[in-house]
Formats: sequence, C-alpha cells, structure tokens
Amino acid sequence: MSRVLLIGVGAAGSVFAKKAAQFSNIFNDIHIASRRIESCDLVKKQVKHPLTCWQVDADDTSAVDQLLKKVKPDLVVNLALPYQDLSIMDACLENNVHYLDTANYEPKDEAKFCYKWQWDYHDRFKEKNLTALLGCGFDPGVTNIFCSYAQRHLFDQIDTIDIMDCNDGNHGHPFATNFNPEINIREITQDGKYWSNGEWVHIKALSESKVLDFPEVGPRKAYLIYHEELESLVKHIPNLKEIRFWMTFSDQYLTYLDVLQNVGLTSIKPVNYNGQQIIPLQFLKQLLPDPKSLAPNYEGKTSIGCLISGVKNKQHKKVMIYNICEHQHAYTDVQAQGVSYTTGVPAVVGARLILEKKWTQTGVVNMEQLDPVPFLDILPETGLDWKVKEL
Repeated sequence: MSRVLLIGVGAAGSVFAKKAAQFSNIFNDIHIASRRIESCDLVKKQVKHPLTCWQVDADDTSAVDQLLKKVKPDLVVNLALPYQDLSIMDACLENNVHYLDTANYEPKDEAKFCYKWQWDYHDRFKEKNLTALLGCGFDPGVTNIFCSYAQRHLFDQIDTIDIMDCNDGNHGHPFATNFNPEINIREITQDGKYWSNGEWVHIKALSESKVLDFPEVGPRKAYLIYHEELESLVKHIPNLKEIRFWMTFSDQYLTYLDVLQNVGLTSIKPVNYNGQQIIPLQFLKQLLPDPKSLAPNYEGKTSIGCLISGVKNKQHKKVMIYNICEHQHAYTDVQAQGVSYTTGVPAVVGARLILEKKWTQTGVVNMEQLDPVPFLDILPETGLDWKVKEL
C-alpha cells in the first residue's frame, strides 16, 4: 500500500494525477492538493481511480505541515510553483516524508533559479533517511538520465553535452506559454550562461542562436539559454569541457515577448495601480491562455534530447539520445499537451521508483546521481519512448 500526496494540479500536475491513476496497483492511494479546490475536483472527475482532494496554500509551511499530518503520505510530489519548494521540503522533514519535484527553487522577488538553496537541505534529509529527488521532469529530469546513461554505459569520458529542446507544435494562439506563464517568462528573459573550459560564460538573454538538426523534426533555429540541469551536471559529470542548453522559439513568439518586455509587462517589480501594488508579470499571466486549455487543438510534436560527444575505447564518439512526443498522443492519453505530458510522466516514473524502493539513495539528490536503467526501462510503458542514435 502506497500513499502519495501531489501538491499542485496545474498543467503538469494534472498529467501526474491522471497518469498515476493508470498505475493504481502502484499508486494505491492518491491525494491531490491545490490552492483552488476546484482544480482538484476537476481532475477527480476525469479519472476512474478514486482521488482525495485537499485545499492548501503551499507558501505556508505550517499549512503544508498540517496537511501532511492528516494525509500521512509516503511521498510528496511537488508540482506547485518553484517559490514553494522550500516550504514543502520543510514540511516533509517535519513529517518524515520523501520528496520529489520537477523544478528547482527560486525566490519570488528575483528571477534567479539555482540548486544551492535545496542542496543545503542534504544533511537534514540524509539524517532522517529520506530521499529528496530534485528535477524529475523532462528537462531537467530525463535529460539528466540520458547524460547519466551515456556516462555509465556509452562513454569512458564525456567531453561535451548540448541539451536540445524543440517544440515543433502549433496551438493556434498568437502568443501563449506551454507551462505556467509567470515561470516560463521569468526563465527565458533572464541572462543566459553555459559551462566552457572550467568556467561559466555569461551572455545576454536570447543573444546567441544557431540552427540545429533536431531528430525527426529537422533544422530549427535554437537559442542558447541557461537551464538548471547544467548546474548539477557540471557537478556530477567529471572533466566536462562544455555543456549548453538550446531551446527553439518562433519569430512570432519572440516578437510578442519583445513588445511585452518593452512595455514593462514582464517585470516582477511591484507597481502602484489605483492604490494597489501589483506585479506586472502576474497580471500578464491572467491575460494569457491557461496552458491546460491549449491541449485539444495542439498539433505537432516535441523533440528533446542530448547531443553528447566524448571518448570510448580511445576512439572519439558522438551520440544523440532523445524522445519524440506527439501533442495529440498526450491529449488522447490524459487530455494534455506534449510539454505538460513530458513533465508529468517522468515524475510518475521517479515516484514509482522511490515507492518500489528501486531508488533508495538518501539526502538531496539530482537525477544523474541515480541508476538510469530502472528509469529508462519503465519510461516507455509510462508513455515516453527514447532512442539512441550514433552519429
């Protein structure tokens, strides 16, 4: 008997709940919680397996603590906002519960995500014999697993990694984000950086681009941005010469984004409006389409993978490890679009491995620190296939 508490039932959280319910022999007792109980009730109506709904303010550690005392879960899956990671981790420690998330912590008042805040929890989780698994989505998440698999099974030494993320899909809206607009826009408008020859190289946001050949999609223009898995992979893959993260954006998307930035609507600094303090980006979020609403009419696919070069048996080698996800496949399976699907499904796989005690490392751990084979073995049956292409 396993009891899981999911906090956050947005686009990716809804995928987790629905997909976990498909594996009710493993996820016997599923509890879901959100700031808005209506969000939980909607998901509950869409699945056959019984779910228990709760209302909670994840910013409030004491409220999360009280919820954990009521539910008594074996594992908390955090798919709420990154601002809430630490409050949920605190509650897990208080209640001796394993923890899993898909995005690392960042403070609400500064667009700066990094792992240090969560890595500082390592000793406390280890002392309680608990696992806190960070970044168990796709990127970060599956991309870390691809790198770990390459390091352990395909290479003697990895020299370079290019993580390549392409959404070659069309949702029919002039401007929309595929996950929480506030988090998405904060991520791509901050300055970029990448690792090269033993140091971090800093660049202006979206200032560097090139055409990359994405598997089963073809050549697409991609932009060099900073992404959190770079930080942990540099730490855990020794002697790595270079690692970069590339993401595609359409010209139309970037034009809209540029206008929104120029008029101040992407700012996270409070402004006074009619005597009230509002955050422009949070106001913009309310105007943009809900990422869940994009799913029914989404066409096309995502192509995400790792282009890895290095040495095997004293010979230079290069491989591409990747996944293709059709948006309509995601909709048929759990009424989601592909970007939400590729985040929620890996979280189900990671949660399963913790509950089945196939991943037992304690403390705060990143995906690449764990054995990738059990994860990759069950990823296809959970909904996401993967391929290795020798180049």
